[in-house]
Amino acid sequence: MATIVQYPARSGRRSELVLLILAIAIGVGGYLSIMVSHPEAPQVWYWYCAAIAGGGIVAHVAIRFLAPYADPVIMPVALAINGIGLAMISRLDLYYQHRADTTGSNAIRNAMLTQVNNERQVVFMIGSLVVVILTLLAFRDHRSLRKFAWPALIVAVLLMLSTKIPGLGQTVNGADISLRILGLTLQPNEFAKILLAIFFAGYLEYRRDSLAIAGKKVGFLQLPRWRDLLPILVVWAAVMGLLVLQKDLGVALLLFAIFVAVLYVATDRPSWIIFGVVLMIPMAVMAYLSFTHVQERVTNWLHALDPNVASPDRIGGSWQLVNALFGMAYGGLTGTGWGLGRPGQTPLANSDFIVSSIAEEIGLTGMLAVMLLYLILVLRGLRAAMGVRDGFGKLLATALAFGIGAQLFIVAGGVTRLIPSTGLTAPFLAAGGVSCVANWLAVALLLRISDSARRPVPSNGANGFRLTSGGSAGDAGEPLDYAATERVVMPQ
Repeated sequence: MATIVQYPARSGRRSELVLLILAIAIGVGGYLSIMVSHPEAPQVWYWYCAAIAGGGIVAHVAIRFLAPYADPVIMPVALAINGIGLAMISRLDLYYQHRADTTGSNAIRNAMLTQVNNERQVVFMIGSLVVVILTLLAFRDHRSLRKFAWPALIVAVLLMLSTKIPGLGQTVNGADISLRILGLTLQPNEFAKILLAIFFAGYLEYRRDSLAIAGKKVGFLQLPRWRDLLPILVVWAAVMGLLVLQKDLGVALLLFAIFVAVLYVATDRPSWIIFGVVLMIPMAVMAYLSFTHVQERVTNWLHALDPNVASPDRIGGSWQLVNALFGMAYGGLTGTGWGLGRPGQTPLANSDFIVSSIAEEIGLTGMLAVMLLYLILVLRGLRAAMGVRDGFGKLLATALAFGIGAQLFIVAGGVTRLIPSTGLTAPFLAAGGVSCVANWLAVALLLRISDSARRPVPSNGANGFRLTSGGSAGDAGEPLDYAATERVVMPQ
């Protein structure tokens, strides 16, 4: 007969501190490598290193008090990825500044200087860590977000519609996804994704029972009832409207993929995934037939190495993609070394194509290590989803973690020519202040959910439980799943 033995629960903060030191070493090491290869660079790198180290330590201390049982891996991994991105952006800034100083054209010089943004990115990183602390302080229980599901939807829609405001909306690469405010370019869709994740989680938790009821069975496919199919059709129509409004296939596909993934988790019905894939096909076809820039991206994908398509004189051609492919090939397995490659020759090397820039200088091996960091981050987010004891937390953590993984797949797939390029940027790596803040906000929510998932279930003052077989000392097992311990009635 199994017995329950009390044991002191471990918060994991010591492990987080060790991992945090490694994460800081990765970011600082990237800066030092660049400064060694560019001794002529401005000697302000130590401020950047201090910002990474100080910001990480302050966030760690805050988590100790605000979310003591949060997953100890999530924050250090996110900081490590962010540090690598900051180092690469700094390295590209040196290239842009050199081009600006050596060119004789004021137009080219101004264009180069507008891409110098490492100082801004460091400031946004520090601001993002402040947002993490404020989020953990404001929301002591993630379930309090459930009541904001419908307001989150309304605000998300307003944010996406704001890109059509005359004088504020800005068209970038054929898509209306940016705002120009006080000289800064903002992409409200970054925050809209977080808000929609909250709405999806709240709505599907409420509707999960009716959506899980099966309809007719055709072969191996379990069809949903028609009235239960309505929600996914409504979301599909909304995404199509967003696609038409903003002319951006990447964001539309990402949002719809997140919704289908959360719908599958809520109902455990694989048929929803099949329906999602089927509905994505006409969405992509419509985008191709309706928008010229989507047709150009498909042409660049299929005929990237065609001399006519890859000509630098062709507007909207595959010159950018070809430069990225040759840059990664030039880096090979081990890379050219930090600061020793030529990634700046690829347009938008610090944002849309920062993955190719990093792969060129640290090689395929180094880029695989970065991908593994992303994989760890996504898996820890999904682990929090599995461990948390309420449906809303499970769905919200799934949406946030899957969103990070899906966005990385879309970005890396476009850079490596696996799929057409969509214009999305790699989370935590690419330049972009709003993107940095939004991604760290997602991390803050994952920390809060994981804190709830790993927090011991109190009973008679105990901090936690350990299951043993027959009560023998030699049969100690792993800690109980906390979702299961809720169903155990302890004696009072």
